[in-house]
Amino acid sequence: MRGLVKYAGRDGAVEIRELPAPELIAGHVLVEARAVGVCGSDLHMWRNTHSWPTREPVVLGHEMAGVIVDRADDVPGWEIGDRVVCETAASICGECALCRTGRYNLCPDREGYGATRDGAFAELLLAEPRVLHRIPDNVSFEQAALTEPFAVAYNALVERAAVTPGDLVVVQGIGAIGALSLQVARLRGAGAVIVLGARVDALRLEKAQALGAVRTVDVTAEDPVAVVRSYGDGLGADLVVDATGVSGALRSALDMVRPLGSIAKIGWGPQPLDFSLDPLVAKAVTLYGSFSHTWSTWERVLQLFSSGRLDPDAVLGGVYPFQEWRSGFAAMEGGSNIKSVISMTS
Repeated sequence: MRGLVKYAGRDGAVEIRELPAPELIAGHVLVEARAVGVCGSDLHMWRNTHSWPTREPVVLGHEMAGVIVDRADDVPGWEIGDRVVCETAASICGECALCRTGRYNLCPDREGYGATRDGAFAELLLAEPRVLHRIPDNVSFEQAALTEPFAVAYNALVERAAVTPGDLVVVQGIGAIGALSLQVARLRGAGAVIVLGARVDALRLEKAQALGAVRTVDVTAEDPVAVVRSYGDGLGADLVVDATGVSGALRSALDMVRPLGSIAKIGWGPQPLDFSLDPLVAKAVTLYGSFSHTWSTWERVLQLFSSGRLDPDAVLGGVYPFQEWRSGFAAMEGGSNIKSVISMTS
């Protein structure tokens, strides 16, 4: 089978290779990939700028929608032909306190698709049934491939740092997670959402306005703190969502958040901090780390897709044939797409 492989620890060391197909084993199914979303983490691994554990070689990708094409005899409840999406936690211990209390996304032995386990940018994926979710009939494979990043935003703004109706919310970064956080914040009843980006994000900032942002800010041209404090009572944002992947964004977030406000940090950033965290204490701010998601998160996002309350098409910039994966990656890297999806059948 074909797979998109990161084969070395250097910039650009990614290519399509012929690989042995995974063998079906007890307690598992084989899923044929139909559509796979491109994540910012895939771009970082392509450019070798990631800051999380990986193995090499590894098949990239973790935002997959597909069809079950085979299942082991000891897997009940699933049939060949079922349309499914797959969670990213390819393997967990199942025994630690976090797994036993439903927080398996934080299992210390967790292995993730596309990082430490072969991922979704291949023709077949071996999966345990615990990671499967049925795709609603009125949701396409391309739409379903966005379930995972929407689940990231849902976890951050609903399950971690919840938005209260009327809140002033600031989203730092208008990549995929930033744009999806904007949608979730509005769904939760945010009174106003301000989105921050850079010069490269000009097209995406325009899209943010179309998605309902009351204001967008190019932080290279305007002072975002002054803009944020011009809203409401001037004390700052109730919630700041860091979706940038730049460690220094936390400093700006601390300037923008109001006393007793919250910061949800989603983006990974390898850069060391070189500033004081005293404002976190002085303002009594709550800082939430937000990582991954769990079973209920996925189920809720899929139902919101089906009902039309969340709109994956609004952020889908293009669908690219597998052979043209570089075009899909480059469109996101260059700022022309918020989200690219790779069609694995074309």
